[in-house]
Amino acid sequence: MKKVLVMLWVLLIALSVAAQDASAADDLAAKMNAIMVKSTEVRFWQFSADEVNTMIKEKKNDFLIVDTRPRTAEFAEGHIPGAIHIMTQDIFKPESLKKLPKNKKIILYCATGQLQNLPIIGLRMLGYDTYTLWGGYATWAKGSTGGAKIQDAVKAANYPVVK
Repeated sequence: MKKVLVMLWVLLIALSVAAQDASAADDLAAKMNAIMVKSTEVRFWQFSADEVNTMIKEKKNDFLIVDTRPRTAEFAEGHIPGAIHIMTQDIFKPESLKKLPKNKKIILYCATGQLQNLPIIGLRMLGYDTYTLWGGYATWAKGSTGGAKIQDAVKAANYPVVK
């Protein structure tokens, strides 16, 4: 009898934990949805290269540019003026988050505009006013490696399309 009671107790605890996990997942999905619903109102949180360049020229101090390219050599070869480098894969590390002010716009960019999008929702959920540079560094620096890769991919594209 005691063994059955212990097993029932363990089962109740397991069910309680599972219910909490499901509830937490539902809460997380609801929070993510609330953020995504607003995205169309603000061009999916994207700035053009012209807009960022204007912000830099006007010496605005309400933003921080973050180069998220995954290799430090890329940053060393050239980056947007005033940018700091935090690789995409490191952006949620505590030491990286400490570098990001919550009272400024955070403008992320990578080589082609793909990797920079990975952390944006997570950062917004953490309270950061996060944006991306539309098209990434390829729209900033003519002849960049990312731009060349995209051009090559576009030239080679010839896959089936369903209409």
